[in-house]
Parts: sequence; C-alpha cells; structure tokens
Amino acid sequence: MAEAGHDRGLASRLRLAVVRLNRRLRAQRLSTHVSLTQLSALSTLHKCGPMTPGQLAAKEGVQPPSMTRVIVALEQLGYIARTAHPTDRRQAIVELSTRGLEYVHENISVREAWLDERLSELTQDEREVLDRAAEIIERMAAQ
Repeated sequence: MAEAGHDRGLASRLRLAVVRLNRRLRAQRLSTHVSLTQLSALSTLHKCGPMTPGQLAAKEGVQPPSMTRVIVALEQLGYIARTAHPTDRRQAIVELSTRGLEYVHENISVREAWLDERLSELTQDEREVLDRAAEIIERMAAQ
C-alpha cells in the first residue's frame, strides 16, 4: 500500500516537473508571429514528413477545419507548401518548405541552447541522472 502512495507522489511530482519544463521550453521561441498550434504542426511535419491535411489534423488531435486554418496561415508565411496528392486529386499533400525547415531548426536551436545553459549549471552526476531519466521518459512516452 505504501508503494502505491509513493508512486502517486512520484507521478504528481513528475507530471508537474514535465509540465513546468515544457512551459519553459515553449517560452524559448524566436518570435510570437507563429502560434504554438502552428509551431506544433510545423514540428509534426518536421518529424513525420509530408502528409495530407487530414493526417496532420489527426496527429495534432484537432478537427480538419481547424487544421485548414493553420495550414493556410503557414502557407501565407511561406513555411509550408501544398502539392497535389499523387493518387487522389481531391486531396493535397502538405510539407515543410525550405523556409519552414529553417524556422523549425532555428526554434530547436534556441530551445536547446536554453536547455544546454540549464544543464551546464548541474553537476556531472545530475546530468548523468537526467540522461538516464530521459531514456526512461522516452520509453514511457512511446507506450
């Protein structure tokens, strides 16, 4: 019984720590002319590659009309390109443009620089613990 209570405490602390770290990382952005929703769509395209707007909406957990608005805004900024679907002319494929890829990479660099700075403030032992924790968290997230 004590084990279950301990796990709930760990779950609560870990949840809060991940939320806070995520909030701080999200704040490390180049600019605010791209919304977090738009940045998330760009990141998904970066990670998963070209896809239909419907597939992108599903991966992002939003309704297709909402994703259509995101895609239009990102197209207007020159961050994504839309091409005809190779087998279904009623559909399109969206993908990062060169400008969009550069924007994603610059945002990743800014966030990683901030995180590198925070990590440099830790001891070697603390960094080793976080290295192992990152492996575990990644395994948990993959389930």
